[in-house]
Amino acid sequence: MTSADARTVIGVRTPSAEYEVEIGAGLVELVGARLDALLGGGLKAGKQRAFVVTSPEIDRLWGGKLEGGFPAPLTRLMVPAGEEHKRLATVERLTEELAGLGADRDSVLVALGGGVIGDMTGFVAAMYMRGIRYVGVPTTALAQVDSSLGGKTGVNLAAGKNLVGAFHHPLAVYADIRTLGTLPAEELRAGLQESVKAGIIRDRGLFEFLESESAAVLSGDAEALTRVVAASVRVKAEVVSADEREGGLRMILNLGHTLGHAIEAATGYKQLLHGEAVAWGMVAAVGIAKRRGTVTSEEAERMERVIRAYGPLRGFTAEASELVALTAKDKKNRSGARSFVLPVGIGDAVVVKDVGEAELMVAASAIVGEARGVGA
Repeated sequence: MTSADARTVIGVRTPSAEYEVEIGAGLVELVGARLDALLGGGLKAGKQRAFVVTSPEIDRLWGGKLEGGFPAPLTRLMVPAGEEHKRLATVERLTEELAGLGADRDSVLVALGGGVIGDMTGFVAAMYMRGIRYVGVPTTALAQVDSSLGGKTGVNLAAGKNLVGAFHHPLAVYADIRTLGTLPAEELRAGLQESVKAGIIRDRGLFEFLESESAAVLSGDAEALTRVVAASVRVKAEVVSADEREGGLRMILNLGHTLGHAIEAATGYKQLLHGEAVAWGMVAAVGIAKRRGTVTSEEAERMERVIRAYGPLRGFTAEASELVALTAKDKKNRSGARSFVLPVGIGDAVVVKDVGEAELMVAASAIVGEARGVGA
């Protein structure tokens, strides 16, 4: 990549779907033309309709630019911002609205927003009329580097995160780097924790870039961010292409998520952003790996230093015993055994099923104790 204006296209190839993720600046205005080409001119001919699912805040920033690239006015379906709205009740409302607007099996949804919007839009697309198409236009770092591709869609239950969902891949994903410039600093940092994760589990070069160029990345430098997003997407695309349905390899993408999801559930999704919770979960996982000797002390210190560089890690209030209990409800568990991702070096990770409650209590107690001493 030679400039911030360059665009990168990464293919995702799975047994059930093939699509492309395009990354670069100035993509929002091009989505309409790109989508119409994918549909064979159906939008321009008036034979097919596009419906945008977004939040009021994102619509004010980017809705007009998106609509300007479409051949006809867009119908918007609004979802309030916040993880608390990622529930089945919202899915029911959206599908009722689609039905009332006359959406049919040839209609296409456009997910304009962050991870919550993307997960819900994909799930609505999977459920409505037993499956319609959708494209992703992720506007947050978290969505661009991770949640917008891979086909995992869903919503939360009171019992845990993403416990209801479906595998349903998008037609395409368009990640416009400019949208990251409108994010609050804490959201950019939280989203980039998923890139740190990608570096730890699969891409040593990405990890080292995040380590050495943190100032450029965190300042919002477009070229640095484009490189980070593209490398993160490549990691996920490679893993998903090899293991579409999370039968084995794909589970490494969950580094930090087992305790991260438990933290979110224990705090009612109100104290931390998703990436912040994952960061705490990664600190705990690195600690377990260090105690087990699967990583050296030097590697563990480097990993933790980079995780914290993309912080600061905000505090939260929870009991270690509650976090451990919640990990037993994690959707990745099989036959009653906890599945847990541990690094085995910078750029490599494994899934283990022998992390017991006592070992988890040590790790959870360490982060809970530290979090209590940190201002939220």
